[in-house]
Amino acid sequence: MTHDNSLRIDKFLWAVRIYKTRSLATEACNGNKVKIGGKSVKPSRNIKVGEVITVTQRYITRTYKVLALLEKRVSAKVVTQFIEDLTRQEEIDKLKMERFTSYIQRYKGTGRPTKKERRLMEKFKI
Repeated sequence: MTHDNSLRIDKFLWAVRIYKTRSLATEACNGNKVKIGGKSVKPSRNIKVGEVITVTQRYITRTYKVLALLEKRVSAKVVTQFIEDLTRQEEIDKLKMERFTSYIQRYKGTGRPTKKERRLMEKFKI
């Protein structure tokens, strides 16, 4: 827990496991992917308990409410004590659908794809 009532947003996003590294959290803030109150925030912005954070990852938008602040990264089981996931069901359904549609099947024993095959697969994914 922090001693005061605020914490840098990039550090918080890393600590609650929304981003794998703190530098990825910083890049997301700089890339306008993290918002509070509909406004993009800088990585140095301090957050407080009760604020709602909107994070855009890939093509879905996740929403979290800050329940408590923490300085150090915690295990995935403990994260629910610090944030509440308010993500809409439609966004979660998009994520589930992506898992089914992004899988490209290759026959066993055909080896690695060639450069041409890989380009075709990438073209198909997009």
